[in-house]
Amino acid sequence: MQEATKSEPSLTEGAIVGHMVRLAIPASTGMIFNTLYNLTDIWFAGYLSDNALAGLSIASSVFFLLLSIGIGIQTGASAMIAPGAGRGETHEVKGWLDNVSGLAIAFSAVSCVLGYFAARPLVVLLGAEPHIEPLAMEYLWVTVAGSVGFTLSFGAAGALMALGDTKSNRNALMIGFFANFGLNPFFTFVLDLGVSGIALATVVIKFATAFYLFRVLMKRLNISIMPTFDKERWQKLLKQIVPASFNMLTIILGGFITVALIGQFGSEHVAGYTVGLRLEQVLLLPALGLNSAVMAIAGQNMGVNNYDRVAETYRKGLLIGFFMAIVSIPVMYFLSPLAMSLFTNDSAIKNTGITYLRIDTLAFYAYVVLFQSVAILQAMQKPMFPMYLGIARQLIVPASINYVLIIVWGYPMVSMFYTIVTVVILSAIIAFFYTRREINGFKCR
Repeated sequence: MQEATKSEPSLTEGAIVGHMVRLAIPASTGMIFNTLYNLTDIWFAGYLSDNALAGLSIASSVFFLLLSIGIGIQTGASAMIAPGAGRGETHEVKGWLDNVSGLAIAFSAVSCVLGYFAARPLVVLLGAEPHIEPLAMEYLWVTVAGSVGFTLSFGAAGALMALGDTKSNRNALMIGFFANFGLNPFFTFVLDLGVSGIALATVVIKFATAFYLFRVLMKRLNISIMPTFDKERWQKLLKQIVPASFNMLTIILGGFITVALIGQFGSEHVAGYTVGLRLEQVLLLPALGLNSAVMAIAGQNMGVNNYDRVAETYRKGLLIGFFMAIVSIPVMYFLSPLAMSLFTNDSAIKNTGITYLRIDTLAFYAYVVLFQSVAILQAMQKPMFPMYLGIARQLIVPASINYVLIIVWGYPMVSMFYTIVTVVILSAIIAFFYTRREINGFKCR
């Protein structure tokens, strides 16, 4: 008899909406604390100086670009582990966990090598002036050196999500947020490490997070986890991770290009856009938490070939996301001035953030549709279309249009924000019809 994983209640039976609520609320809460964590870093950087704020804004874009090769490990781990969890196969889940941890370490090593050669040129490319560049590099050297903590925590969070557990990662992110309030001032001001102290606090917390999540996995499944290289499993993982990472890479590259173009207007506008983007992410977090729930539910039901339940998960996810958008859009539009004023008194930084937030309300529900569509496709182990769509949506189309608008024709910065909105809405429409077709194709088999 197969040994059952401790992932009850099973996501292959029972009310789908109930499962969504049970999984999405902790996932959303955790993401809120993670984003607040990032905003805390921005707040402390702004407390140091406006130059430190600009340096951290640029450095964070570069760091996640370098880390993007391993970011997809969370999605890949969830996609490969969820079917086995749905069938109750603990031995199968352990095999994937061993290889996920091994692959996470390999990804972090690659990120370190890339960072050594590419970090400084990327910082300069993003428009960092000579007085900003050293501050950005202070942050980067520390975070790149500690990237293994990030990749391991991503992999463990994906595994727990596949098992139907979003509470453990929520707990880790909540504790990390409060720990950051203590470690940031200690490293930054007491030890006088400046921007490096903000980075060191993050690295310490990420290592602690990874340790905690792997302990939860081992206790939940009553197993030990040993980083492993199994060629066949690595190949299967990479088939899921590489497209997901590449999709994330295109998102980061798209943001990288956007920041580079905004940098033509000055570092203060880069800071304003970055803060505005973080605030938007706070409002999108409930939708991202729902996204995690949708992927876990669909993944486990794929493991037992229950395609009608996968289709129902998609429909109900979109409906719940619609009601989320109705609540979030007015908040995003009307409270953006107050939110921006919490982080800076600089009028240029504030005005850029407010303008971005108000324009991007037009695309809020389109983001929800994209999130849900990508989650379903990844749960179905069909990650290629999201990657292709990401290349077009995040990279080729907006970069081409914005380059012409800003560099060739000399349009104002605000035109870039309207380009983002238009591309997101069109991409959401395409993703919706493609995802529905793929689900129907599975049901007809």
